[in-house]
Amino acid sequence: MAFEVALPDVAELLPHRYPFLLVDRITAIVPGKRAVGVRQVTADEWFTGQAGAYEMPNTLVLEALAQLSGAVLIGLSEQVVGAVGYFVGMQRVKFRGVARAGDELVLECNLLQFKRGICKTAVTASVRGKRIVRAQLTTVLRP
Repeated sequence: MAFEVALPDVAELLPHRYPFLLVDRITAIVPGKRAVGVRQVTADEWFTGQAGAYEMPNTLVLEALAQLSGAVLIGLSEQVVGAVGYFVGMQRVKFRGVARAGDELVLECNLLQFKRGICKTAVTASVRGKRIVRAQLTTVLRP
């Protein structure tokens, strides 16, 4: 079962605020299992690149993926009501491209393991169907 969460609900789910809120909207979610979100990449933020070719740094793409996995996927799970997720690690990170101004960055997160408050997720970020970042993220939950 999947449902859409509107942007005001994203602000309720995530403790981050502008300019550090890096998930614009949630397009699909299965609480405690899978989430898909979107980030519109714009040139008027703190991005780098050649003149006229603004790029979103891959570290910020990883942060957007961590926000999606830690706060949205885990936060909506029934077994951890009221817990706060802390991003503590990343493994198997591969950078294959960049997101430029004007691109729609699609963020996907799948739960791999949840044991004793430690959550492992597989995440990917893609632009126009091409995967630009993939990783496994570790989040620790604390009440």
